[in-house]
Amino acid sequence: MPCPPASAFGPGSAFPLGASVTGDAVNFAVHAPRATAVRLLLFTGPEDPAPAAIHTLDPAANRTGPYWHVRVDACGHGQVYGWQVDGPRDPAAGLLHDGAKLLLDPYARAVAGHGIYNRSAAATPGDNTASALRAVVVDNERYDWQGDRPVPAPARDVIYEMHVRGFTAHPSSGLDPELRGTYAALGARAGWLRELGVTAVELMPVYAFDAQDAPPGRTNAWGYSPVGWFAPHAGYSSDRTPTGPVDEFRDMVRALHREGLRVILDVVYNHTAEGGPDGPMFSWRGFDNRGYYLAGPEPGRYADFTGCGNTFNSNHPVGSRMILDSLRYWVSQMHVDGFRFDLASVHARGEDGRPLDRPPVLWAIGTDPELAGASLIAEAWDAAGLYQVSDFPGGRFAVWNGRFRDDARRYWRGDENTIESLMARIVGSPDVLRGERALPSHSVNFVTCHDGFCLRDLVSYDRKHNRANGEDNRDGTDDNLSWNCGIEGATDDPVVAALRARQVRNFLALTLLSHGTPMLNSGDEFGHTRVGNNNPWCQDNGLNHLDWSPAAQDAGLLRFTRLLVALSRGLRVLQEDRYWAATNPERTGDISWHGVRLGQPDWSPRSRSLAFTLAHPDGDEHLHVMANAGAQGLSFELPPPPAGRQWLTVVDTARPSPGDIAGPDAPALPAEAPVKVAPHSIVVLLCRP
Repeated sequence: MPCPPASAFGPGSAFPLGASVTGDAVNFAVHAPRATAVRLLLFTGPEDPAPAAIHTLDPAANRTGPYWHVRVDACGHGQVYGWQVDGPRDPAAGLLHDGAKLLLDPYARAVAGHGIYNRSAAATPGDNTASALRAVVVDNERYDWQGDRPVPAPARDVIYEMHVRGFTAHPSSGLDPELRGTYAALGARAGWLRELGVTAVELMPVYAFDAQDAPPGRTNAWGYSPVGWFAPHAGYSSDRTPTGPVDEFRDMVRALHREGLRVILDVVYNHTAEGGPDGPMFSWRGFDNRGYYLAGPEPGRYADFTGCGNTFNSNHPVGSRMILDSLRYWVSQMHVDGFRFDLASVHARGEDGRPLDRPPVLWAIGTDPELAGASLIAEAWDAAGLYQVSDFPGGRFAVWNGRFRDDARRYWRGDENTIESLMARIVGSPDVLRGERALPSHSVNFVTCHDGFCLRDLVSYDRKHNRANGEDNRDGTDDNLSWNCGIEGATDDPVVAALRARQVRNFLALTLLSHGTPMLNSGDEFGHTRVGNNNPWCQDNGLNHLDWSPAAQDAGLLRFTRLLVALSRGLRVLQEDRYWAATNPERTGDISWHGVRLGQPDWSPRSRSLAFTLAHPDGDEHLHVMANAGAQGLSFELPPPPAGRQWLTVVDTARPSPGDIAGPDAPALPAEAPVKVAPHSIVVLLCRP
């Protein structure tokens, strides 16, 4: 848009931060406490090499305490802008001001300039204006939400973790090329997700990120490299106008909400794409390096609890407020329904790096009234070894339950000493979630996620195969707890293929029939493979792009997953967010435990068998599950069904599709004692009125 004349610049206000539209004017405000001079640069176009206007702020009129601000008349929605900040430069003291660098507003609601952005230029001395990211003014009042509201949380969420681009980028998606891999494409596929039966999508990072933060010749595909916490990533938008990504993201949210799907964002507030001391300067570092980042023990270095070169100072008052402002913005203006916090234990650390008993930012998030209806999920660990799954602070956070993942993998791999821990995972991990407010729903149960092997690879590879990442196979975990079923990688051996198919179904059944909040990894429902790469973060290709062609998908597995999700959502005993009471000789509870003999679970080190019965307190619903992770078939005793009813087999992972699960084309079959459970399989029985 045309730049305003010199007479259009006025004093402005320190609040709110960022660029806010009022009538036909915009107030710009930034935090730069040690700056000696600040300039606002206005651009006519989003990728113009030079600004159309540069306005130097007057410290007497345009500064209030640590905040610099200016009001610009005849300015509004779509205006492209950036900042330059002069100030002391002393790297050993953590002062890194560089007035030659164009800085992105940390509160930018939209980010432009991805087509000209050069990460190397931002990391080397000199003026980088022609190749820098720029902020864009967004007037939130212009968008018509058409009555959209956040979707209330169901009794039990079934979460589907997914990558916006990877979900539809493959040519087999059947979408027009310009739509593939975009917010619009995901919105168009909302009906498919509803048919899968999930209740929420957990989107891998959609905040603006640096796609160039990757090894040479590769792309940062996953997005864990943020450049802004208020702007949707422009690369996921089919609308290439400066503010187009904002509206297209909102359109996607509306489409998902119409299908009853909640939108949870995977958010990265623990570090930024500015990296270590040799990294680029494009935003926070140039405004207030000492305030925004945790300092390391050596002068000029950063504390690195993230493995990404820096750690955001989230319990500093300014950093904490920015995180809260960002979360509130996405709830109020973008209508998202919740957040999953990447490496959330970083936010439990104080400015000296040590864990705090009551970290201010986490308690502020957990008690904020504007976030009261939002789901909060923590990845309750960090890259420096802090592990808080058992006691994550903040009051109401659910946690990714890494113990569920590991114990489920050990059991189905056939490890010893797994039965007791598996029992605890099945009932919602009360041994792990020890807080006073803990509920089963706070355990987010998963076997696979974006990080690590996908489900098909978990049963096909004993070792990671990550050389394509360009890091000599050093990246990604070596502790996969996987089992290739006898052959490493792809095979035509029908015996191995059948065993892998059973194992995949076993993992899905255990995840969806355990107490807590189940989470599925995108593509696992139909057998997507990453060919053994357990960390394809820099692969913008078929490793992350789902192949929708019939030949690449396991139709039987997709059917099994859909019906299993429907079965789990139809069981009232799984929907009630309370810990189950165990049956004992004195009283009848919700759950009773068995081995191959009733009432006698086998806890011996070499035991591979476990059975349990779930009964709803009103007596109208009974479920019996028998699991055999051993290499030999077993016969399980069967508890008598309630009077006038019979047990029906609804799941048997040893049977080929469609006999693996009861559905419209494969009705439930009567079960008689004893029930034979094949090796490496699970059988589920159900009786209802």
